[in-house]
Amino acid sequence: MKSGIVKRSIVINGHKTSVSLEDLFWNDLKQIAFVQETTPSKMIADIDKAREHGNLSSAIRLFVLDQVRVHGSPWQYSPARRPSKILDEVSNHRLQDAPTPG
Repeated sequence: MKSGIVKRSIVINGHKTSVSLEDLFWNDLKQIAFVQETTPSKMIADIDKAREHGNLSSAIRLFVLDQVRVHGSPWQYSPARRPSKILDEVSNHRLQDAPTPG
């Protein structure tokens, strides 16, 4: 049975490296990068810079998982929908739907 993990060559800050990722994670990463108006290479460079331990492939998987958990579908995530903006939207929605006293 094929694992679905594909080794991909990328360039991070001018250095060539490779990551091994399942197609599902790679596709979600590309969608998140598109919605954030950046490139997968730039996003991976940011992930690489921020990781504290573990390998880069694992850090990418954890990043994608976190984005999907926090924001739902990668297509729903964009710079315009930061967590603080979402909380404001939720608060405003609750206020509008709250029953009026009296």
